[in-house]
Amino acid sequence: MHALRIDYQAVAALHPDASVFEKFKLAIQELVTQGVVKYDKVIPIFLFIFLAPVIGMLMSILLTLIIVNISKKTKPHKAEKQFKRWQLVSSALFSLGHGLNDAQKVMGIIGAAVIYYHVNMIADPAYVDIDHSERFHYFTEHYLWVPLVSFLAIGLGTMSGGWKIVKTMGTKITKVTSLEGVSAESAGALTLFLTDHLGIPVSTTHTITGSIIGVGVTKRVSAVRWGVTVNLLWAWILTIPVSALLAGLTYLLVILFQ
Repeated sequence: MHALRIDYQAVAALHPDASVFEKFKLAIQELVTQGVVKYDKVIPIFLFIFLAPVIGMLMSILLTLIIVNISKKTKPHKAEKQFKRWQLVSSALFSLGHGLNDAQKVMGIIGAAVIYYHVNMIADPAYVDIDHSERFHYFTEHYLWVPLVSFLAIGLGTMSGGWKIVKTMGTKITKVTSLEGVSAESAGALTLFLTDHLGIPVSTTHTITGSIIGVGVTKRVSAVRWGVTVNLLWAWILTIPVSALLAGLTYLLVILFQ
């Protein structure tokens, strides 16, 4: 964003008669050609927005088939009782994956803002005099409250809200039994652990949605409510451009009123 501000000011000086939006557009074009956006990092993140649900779905299909095969000789009521207990473990693992993934995104944004402030606003030697790659490590050592607040906020948000989403995930995509819940949550957790290991942020909601679709498909294709699924897919597609547009407009307003 600092680079965007500098480029906007440079473009404004070169094109004084251009409108604000034309200047902003030219500034973005300058940033793209200068390589400020690291596409080698952005492209994998973009791809995994679509790959994570697919991986979750495939894993849940595989796990469901394995679990059904193992437990097929167990009496239904006994199996249901056992899987209700196992679901406590699988949901805990998925919650751990949720924390590993979602809280880190918030920490990254706060960290970038703090580092920018120390380097560009007050020229703090503790940040300026060390290598760029070491600055975030230094930040994590001296700003312990950031991860603590991020984890607390994620936990409180999960506990206190989002019941419409819970209802959609639990009942509207497909009817989920305890066995299928274990499969979906375990598949979602494994996917989140994998992407965390690769350092690629993904959506927890998208991942578990793919896993739930997987357990539904295992029963039969018609067991999945595809109308709901298509609506969710459109939400995924629109999330990125809408978020980018709102972020750009917000920053444009900040620049205008400074």
